[in-house]
Amino acid sequence: MVRRPTCRHWVLLAAGVGFLATTAVQAQLRVATWNISNYTGGRDADIKTAVYSVFEDRAMAPDIILCQEFSNASSAAVTAFKNILNSAPGSPGDWQAAPWVYGPDTVSAFFYRTSKATYLGYTVVINGGNDPAPPRNVMRYDVRLMGYTSVPAVLCCYDTHMKAGTTSSDRARRLVEAQAIRDNAENLDPQRNFLLGGDFNIRASTETAYGELVDSQANNQGRFFDPINTPENWHQNSWLKFTHTQDPSLSPGMDDRYDQLLVSGNLIDGNGLDYIGNPIIPYSTSTWNDANHSYRAWGNDGTSYGQLLTITGNTMVGAAIAQAIVNAATTAGGHIPVFLDLRVPAVVGSDPNTINFGSVPQNSVAEQTLSVWNAGNVALWSAAGIDTLRYTLTTTPGFTAPPETFDDVAGGGSNAHVITMDTSAQGPSSGTLTIASNAPDAPARIITLLGEVTAPAWPKGDMNCDGWVDSADINPFVLALTGYDAYHAAFPDCNWLRGDCNDDGFVDFDDINTFVDLLQG
Repeated sequence: MVRRPTCRHWVLLAAGVGFLATTAVQAQLRVATWNISNYTGGRDADIKTAVYSVFEDRAMAPDIILCQEFSNASSAAVTAFKNILNSAPGSPGDWQAAPWVYGPDTVSAFFYRTSKATYLGYTVVINGGNDPAPPRNVMRYDVRLMGYTSVPAVLCCYDTHMKAGTTSSDRARRLVEAQAIRDNAENLDPQRNFLLGGDFNIRASTETAYGELVDSQANNQGRFFDPINTPENWHQNSWLKFTHTQDPSLSPGMDDRYDQLLVSGNLIDGNGLDYIGNPIIPYSTSTWNDANHSYRAWGNDGTSYGQLLTITGNTMVGAAIAQAIVNAATTAGGHIPVFLDLRVPAVVGSDPNTINFGSVPQNSVAEQTLSVWNAGNVALWSAAGIDTLRYTLTTTPGFTAPPETFDDVAGGGSNAHVITMDTSAQGPSSGTLTIASNAPDAPARIITLLGEVTAPAWPKGDMNCDGWVDSADINPFVLALTGYDAYHAAFPDCNWLRGDCNDDGFVDFDDINTFVDLLQG
């Protein structure tokens, strides 16, 4: 079941989308897909410019790239592309490539930044080849967010380049590929996140292959969603010109949304690893700079419909980057990159891991402070690139904690909570406090609670144990002078030695004068 986000989530999210999606130095997780057009190596300067050059404080600068149309002759093209990414001006230089896998026709390639993601492995979802198989391999590459250990921090990236063409056999091949992708996704651990990037070669959302990916079925575990909620006939539809990705370099120009990124339900549920944007709202039809979405067709400023990609005056990327994107699409059927941003999960932090109340007199107040905060790595992901920590506090009997639900943003200090221990009965006390949160690595952090309730520290002369030394204590004091047994029988919960007002170890007539002084204040 997909847990839909609240309105509050989208209000908070919308405030940050524009910044995260357009700045040159973003720190959330940016995932891109790019059909690099029959790549065998080279195009160094154009690739560097397209990926890392900055225009008006905007750069593509992804953390993961799913590529299509790499040479199937050897791994040389993959190595060349990785080296270009690492040597580009502005690059962090931490790019690595997944192993090259041979396939018929061209092959997929997967690149990731090692400071952002830990590579877990790949799966050949379906081997390309002759009918009825698709002409190319379908791949799945799995990574885990750097600094995280749990399954909900895993992202499975499907990479596809579907059969081109409009014949019934072309559509049938695309359907086979879509079925294989969905079947594979249905068998993933339900806690895993997944997305699909690639060149779909699909012109309309009504095509059966696309419906296989995004429609509701009996098993929706493997269902994909369009994060920009734009189902339509995309082919030669000027209304959707901001979503078009083909063809930047050759006539008839930009008139198809072949290249897409689709996401799993748990990437749009408003919690944990999540799409930065509002998947309820369709993509803008009036501007490329849609503040409701981090999704971008990089280079398409909406002025290229039915034409080659606009270079001079391109308001999204400027002339230099636009020219590099066109140059990179060197063959017929060229494409532009597409990317989206993901906010990473919260991390729960608390101090201390054990709360010791120490020795506390019976019926006195016993309080300790627990600090809780969002410990997400702000240096790596930025404060806005980390989900808000949401949590509650519960204790075992004998202790209490505030009952509310609390929030904390990353990098914003900590919340202080007063935890109390019951001191109504004497003896050792122990228990636990549970921080139940949306932090996937520690959804139930346990804090040990310890303490001991000792005999009450009543003031000397308080012979009736009411906490005060006054005239009401005179008769109990006189009774105490007669001996321990008589006094204890009358006041079994009080300490007879409270009558030892002169601190000589005895309750006797020598205590009378001091007792009178206590009565007088």
